[in-house]
Amino acid sequence: MIKKFFAALTLLTLLALLGLYGVNHWASHVLSQPLFTANNHCVNTTFDLPKGASVRSVPNILAKKGCLNAQEASHLSYALRWQMVKTPSVINVKAGEYTLLPADTFLTVLRRLQQGDVVRHSITIVEGTRFRDLRHLLAATETLSAETSELSDADIMQLLGHEGVHPEGWFAPDTYFYIKGDSDLDILQRAFNEQDKRLQELWQSKQAHLPYSTPYEALIMASIIERETGVASERREIAGVFVRRLQRGMKLQTDPTVIYGMGEEYKGRITRADLRKATPYNTYVIQGMPPTPIALPGKAAIHAALNPASGNTLYFVAKGDGSHYFSKSYNEHRAAIRRYQLQRRDDYRSSPAPESAQ
Repeated sequence: MIKKFFAALTLLTLLALLGLYGVNHWASHVLSQPLFTANNHCVNTTFDLPKGASVRSVPNILAKKGCLNAQEASHLSYALRWQMVKTPSVINVKAGEYTLLPADTFLTVLRRLQQGDVVRHSITIVEGTRFRDLRHLLAATETLSAETSELSDADIMQLLGHEGVHPEGWFAPDTYFYIKGDSDLDILQRAFNEQDKRLQELWQSKQAHLPYSTPYEALIMASIIERETGVASERREIAGVFVRRLQRGMKLQTDPTVIYGMGEEYKGRITRADLRKATPYNTYVIQGMPPTPIALPGKAAIHAALNPASGNTLYFVAKGDGSHYFSKSYNEHRAAIRRYQLQRRDDYRSSPAPESAQ
């Protein structure tokens, strides 16, 4: 009897081991086989794992997205439970947005969930963008949480810790990476900090005898240079023209400042009446620079403002291909206008005559 008992016990143990081996083999196969076929609509799409959600919810999340059928989701759930018995740490996953890749198995998805390898989005602020256009860009970016859409510019600056500061110019053009759930205010804070850092660093290596008493004045000049520049290699030469005009007591006479001052009134053209209209930004009327920047200048424009090219040019005119013709005298400048802008409408000039010539 004892021999029969031990024989039966051995047989039952072997059967149990075989059963466990079979379950383990089945679970491993389910978890390690490709989740999707090449033509599955879920390939390269994303899914969200909410905060507080368990790894057990992932098969159902994929099923609700239509990526798995009910049977596949059920098999994955049972296989996952077995895996959790074997490896309790499987339960440690991080919330966020994840991408489903073509060759994914549930194990590769699970690995990304454990590592927090979430989708990283990007937003690019282009050099010369105005602050109001930046706000439109942020509002149109659906993956950013909207915290500023109902706020005024002044409210935003207060939240950023810079109450009373005019926002124009203070946000560094660059590409910023973020994850879903980050806010537009997060991007603004990073862009502000970056611009402030760039300005302070570049101010330390500026040329001597520039017509700026503060870094902010250099930022204003950089914004004008940015809006005037069509060819990157001309930034420092354009800066040189403006610096020399300021040093000689000449008006800057630059169209982008006039356009900025016109605001919503600008409809794509500047008339002689616009050039004569007194606004704080009309550099055909005011002496010196406008009170604030007129756009968001990039690092190269700030560098140009602080390190202008030497020379004796005082004028430039657009040649029609993005570049400019630079002149030393007003007569040379008038000849350049006739050469490069003869076909333009007769009520527009890239630069009016200096006061002594009018």
